[in-house]
Amino acid sequence: MTEPAIVVDDVQKRFGEVVALSGVSFEVEPGTVLGLLGPNGAGKTTAVRILTSILTADSGRASVLGIDVGAHPQSVRLRIGLAGQYAAVDEALTGRENLRMVGRLSHMSKPDVESRATELLERFGLSDAGDRALKTYSGGMRRRLDLAAALVHRPPVLFLDEPTTGLDPGSRLDLWGVIEELVADGTTLLLTTQYLEEADRLADNIVVIDHGSVIAEGTAAQLKSRIGSTHVEVVVPTTDAERARSALATVGTATTADAQRGVAIQVSDPGRAVLDAVRALDAAGVAVESLAIREPTLDDVFLELTGHAAEEAEVSA
Repeated sequence: MTEPAIVVDDVQKRFGEVVALSGVSFEVEPGTVLGLLGPNGAGKTTAVRILTSILTADSGRASVLGIDVGAHPQSVRLRIGLAGQYAAVDEALTGRENLRMVGRLSHMSKPDVESRATELLERFGLSDAGDRALKTYSGGMRRRLDLAAALVHRPPVLFLDEPTTGLDPGSRLDLWGVIEELVADGTTLLLTTQYLEEADRLADNIVVIDHGSVIAEGTAAQLKSRIGSTHVEVVVPTTDAERARSALATVGTATTADAQRGVAIQVSDPGRAVLDAVRALDAAGVAVESLAIREPTLDDVFLELTGHAAEEAEVSA
């Protein structure tokens, strides 16, 4: 049986009176992506900092590729890459010089550093900008360079801590493509994110963490199945909203709607529910402007599990 690439076993961490992690446990299989989901302050970044030896756990065990992080931090650092939500690169240097610097800090030979820098600049679409000062780079270019820097020494395990935070949709999609290529090449990846769409697309397995504790784990499909129902969403004139809610209460369970004029219900049989909803609204004299069926999403799962959206908390941990 293959040993997990990453193991977190009953890890706890406090900062004074604040409990950042309270007995967190999870594993990541080799060559897979684990999405660590949770709001700011949930403990995601603290977990990554412990696994990458930046912080020391108060108790519990963390290992990477079978190496105990607390006992052998330097051995772990040589085998991992880390890219955070803010590009950890030097604006005074060019893109190529940044990669050279990382290679030398990783004790690579000068010829290896040069060839690797050229290879990564090409792979990340930065060849034309490689010899330009970093201050001329866009946010997306800086993030790609930061990820390239994390890969200079060819780490088999990569930690990405909210890597697409603040990127525009196009840059985010570009970075997702790069991440998918890395995983296809065999890299093991732990990805922390608040973007549930990101986890849905990239993660083989998902761990949901809130207030320092794991509250759910599974594939995206497994987590969505916990909701166990489809949503029927109806938009009506504002003056008819209350009557619509009353009419639809006989069809399914009311849930939160996106707009003031929207009415949403949870149903188990969407085909029949649509017919029943239309009949109920017609009987109540409510004009329907639009009607849609929506399957459960990870946003629904997160709201169901935590009682709030993934982006709501304010304090980072």
